[in-house]
Amino acid sequence: MKTRKLISLFLCAVLAVGLLAGCGTTTDKPADKPADGVEPAAESVYRLLYSGEFTTLNYYATGNTHEYKVLANCVDALLEYDKYGIARPALAETWEHNADYTEWTFHLRRGVKWVDYTGAEVAEVTAYDFVTAAEWVNDAHNDSGVQYSYTDVLNADNFYESTASQLEAENAVTDGKAATVEAYYAENGIDAAAFTTFEDVGVKATDDYTLIYTTTGPCTYFESMVTYVAFLPVSQAFLDEQGENFGQDNETLLYCGAYLLSEYEPQGHRTLVKNPTYWDIGNVTIDRVQYTYNADDITISPTMYKNGEVDYAQIGTDILDDWYSDPVTKEFVHPTTPVRSFSYFFPFNFEPRFDAKYNPANWTIAVNNENFRQSLFHALDAKKALAVQDPYAPETLVSKGLTPFNIAGVGDKDYTEFGDLATVRAAEYFDETLAKQYRDTAKTELTAAGATFPVIVYMPYNPTILDWEKQCVVIEQQMEGLLGSDYIDIVVEAGPTEGFLGATRRNGNYAFNRCNWGADYADPQTFTDPFASGNTYNFMYTDANKVLGDIPATNKTAETQALVTEYFRLLDEAKASKTDILDRYEKFANAEAFLIKHALVVPFSVDTDGYLADDINPFTRPDAAFGVSPFLYKGAELMAKSFSADEFVAARTQWELERDAAKAAAARG
Repeated sequence: MKTRKLISLFLCAVLAVGLLAGCGTTTDKPADKPADGVEPAAESVYRLLYSGEFTTLNYYATGNTHEYKVLANCVDALLEYDKYGIARPALAETWEHNADYTEWTFHLRRGVKWVDYTGAEVAEVTAYDFVTAAEWVNDAHNDSGVQYSYTDVLNADNFYESTASQLEAENAVTDGKAATVEAYYAENGIDAAAFTTFEDVGVKATDDYTLIYTTTGPCTYFESMVTYVAFLPVSQAFLDEQGENFGQDNETLLYCGAYLLSEYEPQGHRTLVKNPTYWDIGNVTIDRVQYTYNADDITISPTMYKNGEVDYAQIGTDILDDWYSDPVTKEFVHPTTPVRSFSYFFPFNFEPRFDAKYNPANWTIAVNNENFRQSLFHALDAKKALAVQDPYAPETLVSKGLTPFNIAGVGDKDYTEFGDLATVRAAEYFDETLAKQYRDTAKTELTAAGATFPVIVYMPYNPTILDWEKQCVVIEQQMEGLLGSDYIDIVVEAGPTEGFLGATRRNGNYAFNRCNWGADYADPQTFTDPFASGNTYNFMYTDANKVLGDIPATNKTAETQALVTEYFRLLDEAKASKTDILDRYEKFANAEAFLIKHALVVPFSVDTDGYLADDINPFTRPDAAFGVSPFLYKGAELMAKSFSADEFVAARTQWELERDAAKAAAARG
């Protein structure tokens, strides 16, 4: 048993104020050389396991939260959110916008240094580093995973499309399909003179410390956008030096954040250490974050926590009752507050690229039948499925929309209460009678269309994610039990432990699967990105004449195409509404409701970290529903032991009081 944890049972059984102060030994002062005769403070170390390896450390290339959780600590944003959810200066000391919110000016902090992984100074962070970032992300040659984040920046998308045309021409020359780039343009009627250059893009540095973003129209939420990875800076000189090697490992990155990735051994360990030159080092209380690779981290971390070997463990539902019934371990485990920045949903894949044994051609016929989709939509018992993650309060996780509550709103009215979305969310989605009615109608229609039964519903899962397999099995049993195994055959199968997204969802290698999306900024538009044209979530935009390998031309019906066309019309209408926020929210709500009403996607849940044994006081970490601020260790305080459930509730109550007071004070200016 963890000796320091047994002792802490006495030290931490105190009032909520004491809990918030923490029971650890960390200090808010930098670990400088102590004065003569003074013993140096013990190093504050946070230890945890991981099982999913990085695919890249290039923060512009990846769209993977797993990588953001480390990279966000290495490179600072222009601003960040504190533990109460209030925007605070980071690399920008101040910022302002013009009267119509089309121009945002950021005044950078002077003297912030780029350093290498050893902490050696390389250069100063300047406004031009953000311009470099914008050019790299929006150049199609670089295949950035976050280019969509610049949609509201003037001419960013136009520049991307121009570079995409250039890339297409260059590839044609490489493949021998065109003699020259110019010949390709001529053959395809492309006017290269009309291309948008980067000089036309609305990102400018007027000097080393002044950065100006110009948007395509009024953008009231732009402040929240710059907290996302797409807007993090990068040194042009270093980027040129590294070329394609940028972000391949910890040595091919530069750092200006609170931590350095000082050690990086794939499938071995990772180490974040406090950046000795960090501009706000006094608010970095954890000296070192030590990650150790273990393929069985989910299984082994609870035991290692009890033994004092790690400081973080997810407590799965298979052992949760045991932990709560044990008088010792019940003092270490607590629930978590639902994470409303992430939305989970089940999209239907309209471009199946999975193995022939799962009969993708048959799935294509079925998925384009709305009655079939509606039968699955109303057959999914979200509360029952979510009981796998939270057996005590699964209803707190159920979501009836794609945009979680508290992302955007006007006054006391949340975005989710606008337009058709309010009506859709008021209905009960799980309805056994309705599901069977849709099933019976679908059977008749699909039989006439040439489909066979049962329709195979291929549903892969990531084995490194706690309880995902169990949830899939529950869904399989529940939905087949309701609709009949002669109607659907849900096939649950483990995907790869590394590169899961690339191998499954992004490659169309699933039929019906749990996916998620996180808010990038404080506007409902951010939750439309998974369903935009060109998305890799449900591929509903796919050309009806496209041929996929040995799959015949898709049987997508005119009805499906009409639905997709109408959704995109509603979406364009919403995006065009810039100045009237009430009208904007109404239109986005109507577009979101349209997707749900026609069962093009099934809303499922908000995010949850489940039940934890975690020595970090969660109420000292940033509270934000978007950007990368939630992943920061900066400001986090270590305790001598994890909260118990009662301690967690008391600490949360105290934090909520403090948060409300802090936000009221911020609103008063």
